[in-house]
Amino acid sequence: MGQICGLYQVDQSTIAIKERCGKFDKVDGPGCHCVPWCCCVTVAGVLSLRVQQLDVRCETKTKDNVFVTLVASVQYRAHIDAAEDAFYKLSKPREQFKAYVFDVVRASVPRMLLDDVFEQKNEIAKNVAEELEKVMHTYGYEIVQTLIVDIEPDETVKRAMNEINAAARMRAATNEKAEGEKILQVKQAEGEAEARYLSGVGVARQRQAIVDGLQESVLAFANNVPGTSPKEVMDMVLVTQYFDTLKEIGSNSRNTAVFIPHGPGAVRDVAEQIRNGLLQGDVAGIAQHG
Repeated sequence: MGQICGLYQVDQSTIAIKERCGKFDKVDGPGCHCVPWCCCVTVAGVLSLRVQQLDVRCETKTKDNVFVTLVASVQYRAHIDAAEDAFYKLSKPREQFKAYVFDVVRASVPRMLLDDVFEQKNEIAKNVAEELEKVMHTYGYEIVQTLIVDIEPDETVKRAMNEINAAARMRAATNEKAEGEKILQVKQAEGEAEARYLSGVGVARQRQAIVDGLQESVLAFANNVPGTSPKEVMDMVLVTQYFDTLKEIGSNSRNTAVFIPHGPGAVRDVAEQIRNGLLQGDVAGIAQHG
């Protein structure tokens, strides 16, 4: 606002409060105005109509006894129709705004848990705006918007919350890892069981093939050589296989010393053992396929 020779200028978005003999006279809007000093007319001051912002930091305690600092951002402006009240009724508007914000925040937050404060910050801002609007309207101010822009728990509480979150994530990761290892072990066990089953089927089929081959050999030999019984032919086949086994053992360069009972009686015992083993294998194969 400029003033020259009884004239003064009011800037845009501001108004001038004019007094006559120390009493409120009228409000002058933006532009150039005359001040008749001789008539005891003076300009008491100017009032901005722009939206102003006030950031209020308020420390309080939650229901679960956690100290927390809230930052409330209040946007307000003087109402042109109540300029007299806005200029004269409040000596320090910003300080009185802070007092009301403190009162509302410290009345609302102690009834909430810390997690609820984060989740219901819009509700806190709404309570602050309603209370300020109700009170400041009588003083000529309009509340444009109220926001809770920051919530800051105590540093130790933040560390504890981060540790709890980290522990929960670690526990979930451990459970997932254990579940994966469990599935892997189950699949390995199922694979081993299937492999053993197939191996057993293969051994049973191998034994069955050996028995079928020996049976065909015995029958063919008995038919071609009259006067021989199947038992004698079987003994001969087993003794032949016994000597073939000795030959294989002797031809293996990795064997240094092998002790095998060898003699007429031993050959009969070996034949008897081989025959019994083959017969038992035949019975097992029949039971497996039956």
